[in-house]
Amino acid sequence: MPNDTRLNDLLSVLASLDTEASTTERGDLDLLDTAELVRRMNAEDARVPVAVAERTTEIAAAVDGITARFRRGGRLIYIGAGTAGRIGVLDASECPPTFGTDPSMVVGLIAGGETAIRSAVENAEDDDQAAAAELRELALTADDTVVGISASGRTPYVIGGLEYARGIGALTVAIASNSASAIGAAAEIAIEIVTGPEFISGSTRLKSGTAQKLVVNMLTTLSMIKLGKTYRGVMVDLLATNEKLHARSIRTVSQLAGVGVEEASAALEGASGSVKLALLTVTTGATPDAAASALAAADGILRDAITALS
Repeated sequence: MPNDTRLNDLLSVLASLDTEASTTERGDLDLLDTAELVRRMNAEDARVPVAVAERTTEIAAAVDGITARFRRGGRLIYIGAGTAGRIGVLDASECPPTFGTDPSMVVGLIAGGETAIRSAVENAEDDDQAAAAELRELALTADDTVVGISASGRTPYVIGGLEYARGIGALTVAIASNSASAIGAAAEIAIEIVTGPEFISGSTRLKSGTAQKLVVNMLTTLSMIKLGKTYRGVMVDLLATNEKLHARSIRTVSQLAGVGVEEASAALEGASGSVKLALLTVTTGATPDAAASALAAADGILRDAITALS
C-alpha cells in the first residue's frame, strides 16, 4: 500500500483522468433491460473509431518510423501492463502467421511476465525499472521501436521503459487514453486517443482497450503493407501452419494469378509453400530460382518483382 502522501497524490491524479470519470446518466444501468444495455454500450463503443481518426497524423508518423527501422533490421517492441500489455502481446503473436515474420521482429512485453497474460500480477505495473531491464535483456538498439501502451498514461512500468528506450536512441511511441499523459511526454510520438469515461467507470479494458487494439492493428498492418507483405490487399507472406491457412494459400494464388486450384497447388509446392514466390512464377513464367532472385532484388516487393520479370 502507498503511504498517505503517495496515496493522496495518486487519488488526485486519478481524479483528473477522463478514463476514471463517472457520469450520472449511467447510474441506472442495473435497472435497464438487456436490449437497452446493448444499445447504450454500443453507442459508447461507436465513439472509439472517431477518436482514433483524430490522431491520424501521429499514427502515420509512427507507422513511417516503424517501417524505416524494420528496413534497417530493427524490431517493434510493445510494453504495457494488464489489458494494455495483453493487447501488445496479442498483436505481436499474430504477426508471424499473418505476415511470415520472425517472432523476434515484433515482441510484446507485459508487466509481470508470462503469468500476467492470463492472471493479474500484483504491483507489477508499479515497477518503473522492470521494463528497462527487459529491454536491456533484448539488447535494445537505436534501430528498434518501443511502443508503450497505457490507458491512464501514467503506468510506471511503461514510463520507465520509454525513458530507457529513448536514452538508447530507439524510436519511442506512446498510446494513451488521456491527453497530456506522462507516457506521451516520455515518448517522441504521442498517440493520445481520448475516448472519455468508460461504460463501467475505470474499466479501461472497454473503450480504451478497443482504441489500443485499433491503433496496434494499424502500426503492424500498415508497416507490413509498406514492407511488401501484402499484394492487392491480400496476405502473400502468410505461413500455412494449419489446414485453413494452406487452403487460403491455394485460394490466394488461384484468385490473384487467375489459375485453377491444381495449378496453384503445384506452384505452391514448387515454391516450398511461399505464396509470394508461387504467384511470381505463375504470373511471369519464371523458374523458382529466378523468381527468388527477382524478389530479393526487389526487397520482397512482389509488384516490383513482377515488373522486373515481365
